[in-house]
Amino acid sequence: SSDKDGKEVWGGYNSAGFAIMNSASYNINPTNEGNEEREGIVMKMALQRCATLADFEKLLAGLPKPMQLSANFGVIDAQGGCAYYETNDIGYKKFDANDLSTAPMGYIIRTNYSFSGDRERDMGLSRYQSASGLFYKASLANGLSYRLLLQDVSRCLTHGITGVDLYSIMPENGDKPVYYPFRDFIPRYSTSSVIVVQGIKDKEPVQQTTMWTILGSPLTTPAIPIWLNENKIYPSTMLADETGNAKICDWSLELKKRLFPIERGEGKDYIDLSALVSKDKEGVLQRISGIENQIFDYSEKAIKEWGGNGYTKEDLKSFYEEIGKKLEEYFNL
Repeated sequence: SSDKDGKEVWGGYNSAGFAIMNSASYNINPTNEGNEEREGIVMKMALQRCATLADFEKLLAGLPKPMQLSANFGVIDAQGGCAYYETNDIGYKKFDANDLSTAPMGYIIRTNYSFSGDRERDMGLSRYQSASGLFYKASLANGLSYRLLLQDVSRCLTHGITGVDLYSIMPENGDKPVYYPFRDFIPRYSTSSVIVVQGIKDKEPVQQTTMWTILGSPLTTPAIPIWLNENKIYPSTMLADETGNAKICDWSLELKKRLFPIERGEGKDYIDLSALVSKDKEGVLQRISGIENQIFDYSEKAIKEWGGNGYTKEDLKSFYEEIGKKLEEYFNL
């Protein structure tokens, strides 16, 4: 929201069904100084210019060197392409999800380090371990889905290194604070959003590409589907207002204060577990699932009804009016 001139994009997809995201990599350049300046600029360029993975590779090859990049770019296209590009100041290494020797289970995971970087400086190891376990179990049961990514992965409460599962030690209720260390889980104090771009299958219209979006902390905010449309019809609560911020993010931050009420010292490292999850199922995180499953079911029904012809202006207006009601119910507005 500080990018008032709109020079950067930090994840999304375009009208060709090309999608991109990134994770900062802290081990791919010799030093970390000055290497995180252009990721948002390059991602905006990619969304403006690219339709395929090959287009993105051409874009990277043509950037002036040093590129001032230190990132793992995750990219998909509407032709079935899917890869990570571990990118540093002078070039990149591609990891293709369609290559069985690279991705035997059909997926690739990255947190904040690159496999082609200096492995002594890996960051995000705990989060990688947590995600790896979730993906592996789900893939064995053919259970990889956008719901899994949003509800189970982005909100995972099992620590990858210690093995602590916060659900197993949840308090009876939220009557009194119960503080617990909260470092290096997949969702962190600083996590500000989640997106899952659901691409299309062969012969499906590109218009059906869906960006499931959590605008705010995944611990306090439900996911909402977003579709590109020429009329620019989106949920009003997800658009910047006169302050430059979105209402849903403001609401998310208010709930986040309940989870991290200690504002001094190391307060952000300690979560009030009783406010997050409790055996009476009144925790903030537990309340998300009810409204979110309604949104998912409603969305899937709408997509099916719209069919191959896609959505109309009226369809989206009606859809987001209903979503708005569900959000007001969740945030108790």
